[in-house]
Amino acid sequence: MVFSGGGGRFGKADVVPFTVQVLRGRWFMLFSAFLIMGSAGAAYVFGIYSKEIKKVLGYDQKTLNLLGFFKDLGTTIGVLSGLLAEVAPPWFTLLVGAGLNFTGYFMLWLSVAGKVSKPHVWQMCLYICMGANSQNFANTSVLVTCVKNFPENRGSMMGLLKGFTGLSGAVMTQIYLSIYGDDPKSLILLIAWLPAAISIVFVGFIRLMKVVRVQGINEMKVFFNYLYISIALAIFIMIMTITQKQHPFSHGAYVSTGTIVCFLLFLPIAITVQQEFIIWNQKQEDLKSPPTAVKIESSKEAVVPKSSPEVLEADKPKKTEVSCFSNIFSPPARGEDYTILQALFSIDMLMLFFATFCGMGTTLTAMDNLGQIGESLGYHTRAISTFVSLVSIWNYFGRVGSGFFSEFLLTKWKVPRPLVMASILLLSCFGFLIVAFPFPGSIYLASVITGFCYGAELLLLYTIISELFGLKYYATLFNVGMLASPLGSYVFNVKVAGVLYDNEALKQLEIKGLKRETGDDLTCIGTQCFRVAFLILTAVAFSGALTTLYLVVRTRKFYQSDIYKKYREEAITNTDETDMVSFKDSNTKK
Repeated sequence: MVFSGGGGRFGKADVVPFTVQVLRGRWFMLFSAFLIMGSAGAAYVFGIYSKEIKKVLGYDQKTLNLLGFFKDLGTTIGVLSGLLAEVAPPWFTLLVGAGLNFTGYFMLWLSVAGKVSKPHVWQMCLYICMGANSQNFANTSVLVTCVKNFPENRGSMMGLLKGFTGLSGAVMTQIYLSIYGDDPKSLILLIAWLPAAISIVFVGFIRLMKVVRVQGINEMKVFFNYLYISIALAIFIMIMTITQKQHPFSHGAYVSTGTIVCFLLFLPIAITVQQEFIIWNQKQEDLKSPPTAVKIESSKEAVVPKSSPEVLEADKPKKTEVSCFSNIFSPPARGEDYTILQALFSIDMLMLFFATFCGMGTTLTAMDNLGQIGESLGYHTRAISTFVSLVSIWNYFGRVGSGFFSEFLLTKWKVPRPLVMASILLLSCFGFLIVAFPFPGSIYLASVITGFCYGAELLLLYTIISELFGLKYYATLFNVGMLASPLGSYVFNVKVAGVLYDNEALKQLEIKGLKRETGDDLTCIGTQCFRVAFLILTAVAFSGALTTLYLVVRTRKFYQSDIYKKYREEAITNTDETDMVSFKDSNTKK
């Protein structure tokens, strides 16, 4: 049997070679990345099982916030994974992350489930930090590989990848409900084994490839097709989450919901196969005819004449290896490859670091305290669970929205990406204010704003670093930039929000004439529990916005230039070489 499509013929004999092409192609690599990132956000469901930890182990709010800090510390301390990725292949980095994920969360589950004796606080901090830190190994191996395999339109591509990570909390929640039912302890078990299993299954497909342009494929259009599927997944999860909180679901209904979620999660494979079929047909056409001038589809289309591989090789600029310890205070132009120390000591990186400290540090504090905020304002447990799920969903929309929207603004009007970041920081100020001065239902709006802002800030940080400092040491640099996040989380979560909350709770006990016994739960009720803390967070986020606006002024000229020009030229060169080699091979066979 023979099938035809797209100008080509496809028979039974082509099934095996086509399957091999799909599995070894860039698009299946991206599909594998979606699945890995879609399971790498276990840290985002901390709000669901944190109350279980507090109840079972008898922690006060300050101790629970300390656990939250070490979770955030593990999530954002990615320097080790970055340095490992500089010297090891992506598959090794991914396997290390899988091992850390299983070990950390499995020990956490054993402790909460009572399978082992009650651990010390430092042990719980170690377990949750280890499990959360595994996300960095998956994130580094996948994100760096994808940015290098798809260097153009990186804002959109990274938005998709980090968007799936933002959705992963809600995805894991639906899967755990379909497998275990409503049992928070089992959620910890699920996030121990499932992400590790997915990483192991798809580890062989995450690898660096030569970027080659193919006629008939517009990367941006393909990314939009992936976006539509991910939006459908996000909307479905949001509807199901709200419905599940309003009406009781049977276990069978949970199973049905989980099945649909898994179907939508795997649906991007259809787009992957479609793109590889276009590449397959193009290869068949190339084998039949000699290389000629090819029209390259990009944001600036051009006719590029073919030339011999020898000429192309001669035309390539000679790259000089520079030590990362040399010329620390003499960095290259923005967009070129900085050494690690050049980037760390640059004013641009210091400003990004401070903005991240203010922005992500405050939004992480808000996210980690949503459960206690809802409790203090008298919301039901089901409503509190809805807040956490809404954070995960809008975290996704923040990532993909900021990625695609900032890419559009940059392409259309040369709007600097830091300007979008400054706008997001200002939006987060509004979210903090409605927590400080709540009104009926305000916590729902606050959770939406907080989740959206956190996701947008994270994605924009990753993208801006890749644009300003190049891709050579990107694995280390974006993880260094993220160090500001746990630092901000510790200061604002543990030293500000946690302390002020406990002080208010102790005041309420004193008014009632009661004293807190060691190990007793410490709970504050009322609007005053978080008011002062969130007014402080508002002021901090506003200062971060002002800093980012100054970065806009510094980088305005850079963003007005063609910042992706060199990546297009490299892709065109690789295409020329590939076509010449394919033509020579076809002539040899003849």
